[in-house]
Amino acid sequence: MDGTLIDTEPLWGQATYELGELLGRPLTPEVRERTIGGSFPNTLRIVAQWAGHTLTDGDEQRYKDWMFGRMAELFSAGIECNPGILEVLQSLKEDHMPMFVTTNTERVLADPCIDAIGRVFFTGTITGDEVIHPKPAPDMYLEAARRVGAAPQDCLVVEDSFSGMSAAAAAGCAVLGLADHVPAGVYRFDPHLFVGASADDVYRWFAAACGA
Repeated sequence: MDGTLIDTEPLWGQATYELGELLGRPLTPEVRERTIGGSFPNTLRIVAQWAGHTLTDGDEQRYKDWMFGRMAELFSAGIECNPGILEVLQSLKEDHMPMFVTTNTERVLADPCIDAIGRVFFTGTITGDEVIHPKPAPDMYLEAARRVGAAPQDCLVVEDSFSGMSAAAAAGCAVLGLADHVPAGVYRFDPHLFVGASADDVYRWFAAACGA
């Protein structure tokens, strides 16, 4: 969702950099990169380790409350879909293709984003607090496939983070990777191709991803 369907990764980046300041050491772009697509506990662990900050009982909830409150503030300014996404979703919906949002973002923050995209497009949604193991574990992709009665290898996943791409590949799905560097078995994809695309293009990309 974040970075793939909607342009919210810069907002997550802003809040994550602010978290680094809060914990006492500004993040480098390389440290920030390691948090992209991860769960909040993973992000907090990386930032705290970088800052040399020892977490104590209650810290995770306290910093999570701060982070989620800050993100709610940033989201309130508006959420926009990435170029071409709405048209591709509409074309797939018209072709009766089941689609899921699978995001490490927790439900309380994911729902405003899903509503902004258009909940009507999706068969269902799975968030990071609704599986035992979030990405990079394959759990939510396996669960989405189970819910629609499909084998994972018959599912196409679109991901922009290394964590998400790794999770989808581990689940056995075909994966379009919207990044310069992708894991083995992931088809590197230019997101600009979404502009003007239709369901038929997506089916062609699925065939290419199956051969990655």
